[in-house]
Amino acid sequence: RFFVSRGYAHVIADTRGAGDSQGVYNFQGKTEQEDGYDLIEWIAAQPWCDGNVGMLGMSYFAVVQNLVASTQPPHLKAIAPYEAYTDRYRHSVYHGGVLNEGFFHQWWGHVSIGTMQPLIFNYLSKEEVAQRVAMLMQSQEVQDSPYLHIQLKYPEKNPLVFDFLVQPHDGPYYWERSAYTKFDRIKIPVLLMARWSGWPIHLAGAFQGWEGLDTTKKMMIMETKETTGPRRPWRDHQDIILRWYDHWLKGNDTGMMKEPPINILVKGRNEYRDEYEWPLKRTQWTKYWLKSGGALAPGEPGGAGTEVFSNDPYIMQGKPAPGADFSTAQLDKDLEITGPIALYLAAAIDRPDATWVVTIKDQSPDGSARVVTKGWLRASHRKLDAARSKPYKPYHPHTESEPVPLNEVIEYAIEIKETSMVFMKGHRLLLEVRGQDTQTEDPIWYHLCSPVETRHTVHYGGKHASYLLLPVIPA
Repeated sequence: RFFVSRGYAHVIADTRGAGDSQGVYNFQGKTEQEDGYDLIEWIAAQPWCDGNVGMLGMSYFAVVQNLVASTQPPHLKAIAPYEAYTDRYRHSVYHGGVLNEGFFHQWWGHVSIGTMQPLIFNYLSKEEVAQRVAMLMQSQEVQDSPYLHIQLKYPEKNPLVFDFLVQPHDGPYYWERSAYTKFDRIKIPVLLMARWSGWPIHLAGAFQGWEGLDTTKKMMIMETKETTGPRRPWRDHQDIILRWYDHWLKGNDTGMMKEPPINILVKGRNEYRDEYEWPLKRTQWTKYWLKSGGALAPGEPGGAGTEVFSNDPYIMQGKPAPGADFSTAQLDKDLEITGPIALYLAAAIDRPDATWVVTIKDQSPDGSARVVTKGWLRASHRKLDAARSKPYKPYHPHTESEPVPLNEVIEYAIEIKETSMVFMKGHRLLLEVRGQDTQTEDPIWYHLCSPVETRHTVHYGGKHASYLLLPVIPA
């Protein structure tokens, strides 16, 4: 209604194999992308259209904007993806190689499957799929999870989940459904929008788009009052999208393209600020060392020591996960952290594999703490792609699993999702290191827990120093 009353026609189509559309549902795959091309061109040919078409939507409806734009429909003049992951494997299905199990139950597990079929057979032979299923069925993770066991035994129950489970590594299936592999084909203006609280899935897509797209672009990172329901984010930010399309579809000078290319909400102060690049040029990349007594501080690494904990495979609801905590002293002045973050963790485990879950929190003087951002890494996926990695953004290829030598100290480079946060005077920056996350703190974004109790030994100081690389912004 908002856009229609301002001179736009708003077209909503059911994707192939969903709703009232016939055919077989190919979740964000090649046929869905090509259908988007056809839909754009059909709209442009209608008598009520002047030939200028844009796309609108959040989450799924944002993801497909990038994918359709990569097919280059002649009449698609601009897009505005609001909350769009751009890497199917890393942003959505496997975080750091760790299965995003909670989202299976909350979203993928409820997708209409009437016309869906397993797509893995387009990439692997029946024999290869059967071998993978047999191997997974023997794993402790599947044997301890009735849900995963059923999904593998009966693929027709949810072909989408089946496809994910038999492909625990990155590869062609995920690349086909990832916009970042097609950024070079997106030539139209793009308005990248996301929420800081979208770190579990969509936030990273905005920054990957900013780095990878070679076209006219703007980026806005904000918050909304609502994330679900019929209004979604439009009530909060529909005026911004209107200005974007009035400029690119109607040719009106709204002044938007004269403004700085980036606008972000700086949490803590809760102020919006214009920027010109990302990461910020004025960033002071600072190593905060993990130290004895649970300290976290810049300067020197300090003396050697360890913190030891074991994950709890059968943790009860409401019980906090075991782990090691490190925090700054109470801040004597505000500390702004804006940008990507990385944890370089020297650690040993007594099993061939384990999960690392790291959380940054803002701890108030009263001891309460709120999540700012998180990162994950499966230990067997620790291999780095040196060519694509940056000190502040390690990149793991996730194309193979390499068992971990038992009790050997290894440095794990763990990507932590971007943020912009001012930790206020009197507060502390808290780093939590865990071997799992729980449904108590993450009711949707919890990950597959290792079914085997594993001893995690975190090293700090000396020759096995661990540090958190923070993007400190000078006052």
